[in-house]
Amino acid sequence: MPKETLIIIGSGPAGLTAALYAARSNLNPLVIVGNQLGGQIAITSDVENFPGFDNILGPDLTDKMKAQAEKFGARIEYDEVTEVDFTNGAPFRLKTYGNEYEADTVIITTGASAKRLGIPGEDEFIGRGVSYCATCDGFFFKNKDVLVIGGGDSALQEGLFLTKYANRVRIVHRRDHLRAGETLKARAFANDKIQFVYNTALDTIEGNGKVQKVTARGVTTGNAEMWETDGVFVFIGHFPNSQLFKGQLAMDEQGFLIVDKMMQTSVPGVFAAGEIMDPIYKQAISSAGQGCQAAIAVERYLESLHDKALAK
Repeated sequence: MPKETLIIIGSGPAGLTAALYAARSNLNPLVIVGNQLGGQIAITSDVENFPGFDNILGPDLTDKMKAQAEKFGARIEYDEVTEVDFTNGAPFRLKTYGNEYEADTVIITTGASAKRLGIPGEDEFIGRGVSYCATCDGFFFKNKDVLVIGGGDSALQEGLFLTKYANRVRIVHRRDHLRAGETLKARAFANDKIQFVYNTALDTIEGNGKVQKVTARGVTTGNAEMWETDGVFVFIGHFPNSQLFKGQLAMDEQGFLIVDKMMQTSVPGVFAAGEIMDPIYKQAISSAGQGCQAAIAVERYLESLHDKALAK
């Protein structure tokens, strides 16, 4: 069974930044990618708020972060952790689809996943008109009519991206005001292809082999009407990918891992960074900063163990 000094679970901005700092500290980190190299940022269109880049595509930012980490010796493994055992302390045991590992320390950066609407037709039409990634699927909606569900930054960012392809983008929000930042709102309001529908939620998604129509209901009036559309893009938030750690690590009522000021979880030697432990900021740059903190904390943790061993 391979024995590692540090395994990083996940490969978003938190994981890749942790890998960079750990590699520069000669910890020879192994990054187990998970189901998406780069996490959410890799399926984001234009990134305009990451320092140093006026505008960069999410996949391009991911590639640059990965290359920089690898330059200093981080190893990237395209696999997914399916089981962990933190109950007996170090060495920690991890199982993936392709291997089993032991690790002296672990940094968890498994991030968060998109929330679903939970309405009839949503699951049925995933990949056939229902999407959670405009960057991935926008190309397939050239000259089409699409709906974007949500009112935050992601909804407006992806809605603006979709105007490159679609004839009309209706942003549907269940409240009477948007939660997005002022700059994004100004750009969206100025785009002729974007329309806003407030106080409205979807009841059903319907079609014959692909999305053709939805039932929309007024939140305050209760009135329902049928809309024709070619696609439904859902951006209503995310939930932490923490199921793997239930019963082994302390987490809050929402499932976010609880860490101390050194980014350490309830198990000494296991650290966390990014959206898996951050219910507040949820930005690529804050996740990257937390990844840096976690890597430095791991280095100091290992040094403290070494000093204790010498003192005996």
